[in-house]
Amino acid sequence: MDRKKDDNCIFCKLVSGEIPMNTIYEDDYFKVIMDLSPATKGHCIMLAKTHAANLYELPDEYCSHLIPAAKKCSAVLQEVLHCDGLNLLQNNGETAGQTVFHFHMHLIPRYQGDSVTMKFGDPVDVDIAAVAEELRKGF
Repeated sequence: MDRKKDDNCIFCKLVSGEIPMNTIYEDDYFKVIMDLSPATKGHCIMLAKTHAANLYELPDEYCSHLIPAAKKCSAVLQEVLHCDGLNLLQNNGETAGQTVFHFHMHLIPRYQGDSVTMKFGDPVDVDIAAVAEELRKGF
């Protein structure tokens, strides 16, 4: 299993236990901690136990364990907190809103009437078929 560490990365320090956190779940690949600035009650962050700046750098072995671990944690959040829904949020790159460059995914329980907004902008004018053709060439 690939385990890289960046000594200057705050999330690497959280994963290694150098900085104590309220951990709710841990397996060989991920540590799930409570977010210190929660958007809602139960907002957690799922941290990769290897240093990868984003999804593009995350080893495939971690990717294969990501959704099963997120599903397990999400089920517990729903069962214990009785949330009405849940967002999984994962940003890649500064333009996409990433502020800490260590792979992580937010698990955000949602409650009827909460103040969290996750809204797309206005649709862009683009030739969808042409973009699809261009993308297919990349596979």
